[in-house]
Amino acid sequence: MRLQRGMRSDTFGGLTVRLTGGRDREGGGEPGDPTVILLHGFGAPGEDLVPLWRVLDVPRATRFVFPAAPIDLGRQFAGGRAWWRLDMERMQQIAMGSTVGDDEAHGREIPEGLVEARAQVSALVDEVSDKMPGPLVLGGFSQGAMLACDVALRSPRPLAGLVLMSGTVLAVDEWRALAPSRKGLPVLLSHGERDPLLAFAAAQRLRKLLDEAGLVVDWVPFPGGHEIPQSVLDGVGRLVTRVAASR
Repeated sequence: MRLQRGMRSDTFGGLTVRLTGGRDREGGGEPGDPTVILLHGFGAPGEDLVPLWRVLDVPRATRFVFPAAPIDLGRQFAGGRAWWRLDMERMQQIAMGSTVGDDEAHGREIPEGLVEARAQVSALVDEVSDKMPGPLVLGGFSQGAMLACDVALRSPRPLAGLVLMSGTVLAVDEWRALAPSRKGLPVLLSHGERDPLLAFAAAQRLRKLLDEAGLVVDWVPFPGGHEIPQSVLDGVGRLVTRVAASR
């Protein structure tokens, strides 16, 4: 694939990444500059979230890392990728027509492949932290948000912020036990009130879990679906700007 201007490719933790932003607009910078890692959603191409760096209102020195998920979903998803495989039909049934009990039961599941995905992203976070020292914000959209939250709650690495866009709660009993270790961590949590894939009620439960554990949650609900509207971009910008100002 031909890279866009102002972007370069590299490998961190065994994953192909796109690097951009920063002082040289290709992910370069100096120790202490903030770095944002964003994980794309299920079925999206590896570079799906890359355009966000041009529209987020963040300090110029902010570097961005966009990893591509390891699983190629093949022709059915036109080059899309995944962190682990999902039963999309079941996810839609849960979001749109299930009982609260079904939805809550899903939140207790540990999906097959999550452990492996967590190990890969944890390795990526470690390498980015070592090679690009400075305040680190980890986040993602949809499946990428689920994985970002799981990694953040389990990793011993210092994090300056967490961005969870249109995700849901997984392994809820484990997350509830782990979350107090991140007390005080700033979080941007967003979800569409009419999301057809991941239930809005599950995002509300995730908000409650994080609030009760002492994380500082900026909750951004919006009257839309499975998407990233301007109100969410504004929230991400606020979080990253605060992180950069506090270094």
